[in-house]
Amino acid sequence: MKIVFMGTPGFARGILEHLHEEKWEIAGVITAPDRASGRGLKVNQSEVKVYAQEQGLKILQPTNLKESSFIEELKSLGADLFVVVAFRMLPEVVWQMPPKGTINLHASLLPDYRGAAPINWALINGETKTGVTTFFIEKEIDTGKVIEQESLEIGPNETAGELHDRLMLLGKSLVNATLKKIESGEAVGIEQGKLLEGKKMNSAPKIFKPMCEVDWTKDAKEVHNHCRGLSPYPTAWTTIQEEGGGMKTVKLFRTEQTEMPVTDPKNVLIQKEGIYFPCGDCYLKVSELQPEGKKRLTTQSFYAGYGNKVWKLI
Repeated sequence: MKIVFMGTPGFARGILEHLHEEKWEIAGVITAPDRASGRGLKVNQSEVKVYAQEQGLKILQPTNLKESSFIEELKSLGADLFVVVAFRMLPEVVWQMPPKGTINLHASLLPDYRGAAPINWALINGETKTGVTTFFIEKEIDTGKVIEQESLEIGPNETAGELHDRLMLLGKSLVNATLKKIESGEAVGIEQGKLLEGKKMNSAPKIFKPMCEVDWTKDAKEVHNHCRGLSPYPTAWTTIQEEGGGMKTVKLFRTEQTEMPVTDPKNVLIQKEGIYFPCGDCYLKVSELQPEGKKRLTTQSFYAGYGNKVWKLI
């Protein structure tokens, strides 16, 4: 069974690596065009492209997925199946092309958390379980028939980055099992509506910077989930007033709930074992942060250099 793989970030690279190691015939790899960024406009290649180049796989980087020249080159690869992981929305002319269909790996238990950021939103919403799903792509995004699912438990302090890595490992075996099922003709697919069981669906829309600002009036549990759900990227942030200085933005990477009642709703407690931010009920302990203009620090390192600082919430 010949496969064309489509993906861009590290999550997709991990799946591609596994499929290549499992000796699936990969006729081509489709990934995002190279982009220049930063002060020096350095050209950055996608994680998927880097791996594909290392392995000598054929690479296509279309800017327009509907362009006739790309469509013709894609057809010429003669793939039986397309595998899509963390890529752009495909036009119908593309996903309908292969005879065995086009499948996608999604980092949630569909139909829950359809959208661009399922890992982040599962944590922000305080879920205790999530998983990965393979499904056949159809016209509406993330709505196709489910082929396979696998779930895992979420740790109480687990960050989006940590959960991402565990889901990628789970996704490797799930995609491999799905391909075997398709190859043998056993992949029927289940309508997502049959998996709802009367539950309300959550959505997972793209996250923008203003959405990452911390609301300190909320309970510590909600703020903790907000911070870990955005760590390490795009990162929760807040603004503080530094005594004798101006306002500064602080990014928050690792947090823990406490049962310490708040004594001052504006004063941040800077202590050796942690920095304590006042929430609506209790203090939230921060153990990794990045003040504006500084590198990412543990709070012990921060205290060693800045323990005399006085911070107030804006």
